Order: sequence, then structure tokens, then C-alpha cells
Amino acid sequence: MIEITYFVHGTTTDNSEKKSTGWLPGELSDKGLQQGIELAKIIKDQQFDIVFCSDLKRAVESAKLNFYNRDIKIKKDKRLRECNYGDYNGKDSKLADYHSHITDKFPNGECLKDVEKRLRSFVKYLKANYDGKKIAIVCHKAPQLAFDVILNNKTWPQALADDWRIEHKWQPGWKFIIQ
Repeated sequence: MIEITYFVHGTTTDNSEKKSTGWLPGELSDKGLQQGIELAKIIKDQQFDIVFCSDLKRAVESAKLNFYNRDIKIKKDKRLRECNYGDYNGKDSKLADYHSHITDKFPNGECLKDVEKRLRSFVKYLKANYDGKKIAIVCHKAPQLAFDVILNNKTWPQALADDWRIEHKWQPGWKFIIQ
């Protein structure tokens, strides 16, 4: 069994401007930097064997802030990237409609099923290498929803309907178990 605690990266300048960053690096806003510092205080007593994060700048910076001054390895993994919105990377958030792109790719990008495929590969990697460990993951919206599909046996429509962002019900980490 592997215990995962999933953390989303802090608010970015694109988030503040209602843009979907996608595969662009993204910059944490002042609010995002503060969120990272505050989350570090909230989770300071939680123990993890390793931290994985997306290789995109906003997730790497958030992971460094969340686990600042802790003796824990932070490992970047490209499979944890946000959905590639293709032509819509960095554009108006309304264009990144997940409901329309579960199986249909964004123009010159991915669909949610592509993200799911990446995350299934990542879960397989964790099973082979981290059994019995407690893992923290810092990344994005689409991978979190993919974990709901893969590990909580939800359909994509269910995962989208249950997304905490709809009701603004952020919490300091979401728990997932890999059996």
C-alpha cells in the first residue's frame, strides 16, 4: 500500500488573470507564494518519504515552499504535468473546458484521457518502487482529477462534477491510496 497526499500548486499570475497556463511554466503570484508558506506551516508535522512534483515551474516552486527546510527529496516528474491545452495554453480559462475534452484533444494538445494515461504510468511506477511509503505530490488540476478516476474508480464526468474547485472547498491535501 502507498499513501499519497496530493497538494495543488499555489495561485499563479495566470490564475489571477483567468488564464489557463497548461504546459507553460507559470509564475506563482504573491498570493501563491504566501499560500506555499502557509501550507508549509499547516503540514509541518506530516511525514513523507519523498515528494514528487510536476516539472513545471509553478509546481516546483510550490513544492520547494511547501517543504522548505525539511530533509526530504523533491523529485520532478513530467507525467505529473497539467493537461496540455495546446493552442489554448496561456489563453482565457473559458477555452480550457474539460467537459468537452475528455476524449477530444485540445487543438494541438491533449485530452483528459491522455492525462489519465500518463498518470496510470506514474501509478505503475510508484507501485513498483515505493510500496509501503508515504508520498506527497504537488501538481495541477487535471492530474488530481485523473487520480480520482484511477484510484477512486470515478468516471471522468463524476470526477469533474465532484471537483473541489466548483464549490471552492480547498483543503491542505487530498488523500489517495494505491493498493
